[in-house]
Amino acid sequence: MSRAFSAPFPPDRRGVAASRGTGAGRSGGTARAVTRTLSDDPLGGTVRRTVLPSGLRVLTEAIPAMRSVSFGIWVAVGSRDETGPQAGAAHFLEHLLFKGTHKRTALEISSQIEAVGGETNAFTTKEYTCYYARVLDEDLPLAIDVMCDLVADSLLEPADVETERGVILEEIAMHDDEPGDEVHDLFVQAVYGDHPLGRLISGTAETVTPMTRRQIQNFYRGRYTAPQIVIAAAGNLDHAAVVKLVRQAVRGTPLDSDPASPAPHRAATPAVRTRPVTTVVEPKETEQAHVILGCPGIDRLDDRRFALGVLNNVLGGGMSSRLFQEIREQRGLAYSVYSYASQYADSGLFAVYAGCAPGKVDEVLALTRAELARVAADGLTEAEVARGKGMSKGSFVLGLEDTGSRMSRLAKGELLYGDLMPVDELLRRVDEVSVEDVNVLAAELLSRPMSLAVVGPFGAGDFAV
Repeated sequence: MSRAFSAPFPPDRRGVAASRGTGAGRSGGTARAVTRTLSDDPLGGTVRRTVLPSGLRVLTEAIPAMRSVSFGIWVAVGSRDETGPQAGAAHFLEHLLFKGTHKRTALEISSQIEAVGGETNAFTTKEYTCYYARVLDEDLPLAIDVMCDLVADSLLEPADVETERGVILEEIAMHDDEPGDEVHDLFVQAVYGDHPLGRLISGTAETVTPMTRRQIQNFYRGRYTAPQIVIAAAGNLDHAAVVKLVRQAVRGTPLDSDPASPAPHRAATPAVRTRPVTTVVEPKETEQAHVILGCPGIDRLDDRRFALGVLNNVLGGGMSSRLFQEIREQRGLAYSVYSYASQYADSGLFAVYAGCAPGKVDEVLALTRAELARVAADGLTEAEVARGKGMSKGSFVLGLEDTGSRMSRLAKGELLYGDLMPVDELLRRVDEVSVEDVNVLAAELLSRPMSLAVVGPFGAGDFAV
């Protein structure tokens, strides 16, 4: 998220905290939290999970060898949770929470973290929103206080709503000027249509412009509740100390709420209905054409996701992949070509992206379709599957080399899966993928009718499904 901070707010804005009180709160005092150790992984650190009486969850991974800590607050709310008139509210809120609280101005939120060399940011997805900070281990108490403050107790001042509305409209316009990004949104809309998964995370100018502060405030207080929030931290830390600091930071705020159970992870049923296969073209006078060819995939809890990862790696996941070798290395038709899979609670996507000269689009699409049909009919070889498995395992383990990725793993395991799969277990699941597993999935998935999204100097009738 790009943020432009405003000047400090008037002094009377900060005096409100005195009237709020600093009592123990409904979840403070003698209320008991429940803590258990989830793992003591030889490839990582000790992972512990505490559920506060309010339903707010705190997960940490203690890694004494690190000198930094990544701290994140993850809210199980994304763009798919909005109604039509609310489209863009989750992203709007992501911007606004950095604009000031009862305790801090926008400038203080940024300057206090930056003064110790730390960094803060946030991002919104279709199913969750994350606010995070990365600091030296000795500055973790400050990061916890600042980040909990802005998530739990933002003011959402009317003037800030108008300021950020302008920023977001500029962000939307900037995105529209990036055809390589726009084509991905176009493809999602082609598959999901009017379903919330098909909407832009940012919303559109038509939904953001009339959105009122009251709408955003209602979304904030209705959705940002303790049972919906997971706090995760990884690095050189002590779990009990983190829990204590979190409880202190949320005391007296709306997150210091009545006893409740944590919200379950998002249900996988009923399955999302997708649109019939279609071709969508956004005519633009660009120097390069951007195309995505793809279809509905599998949801994130599908046991075939490990086989899908292997298939994706071999088909278009790297420089040794079939598509990259055929389209770029051997024929020089495109600079960028790759396949990818997106997975949600109740749906998924599988697609191939290519960026090429407009005059080469037909050839690139023909080669892509031919390769997909070849893999669907003949499958992958044993050597290819072994390479794809190695890529999956290597990328996962190498991705755990920093505290930010470890913090994300804790939160996603809790929010999206309801469980944290140990590293060894995940590697074992990949190892267990067989050639038959991959080829059965390839035959089923790659034979599905494919939708096409195109951004470039074309007309709607230039492509046939």
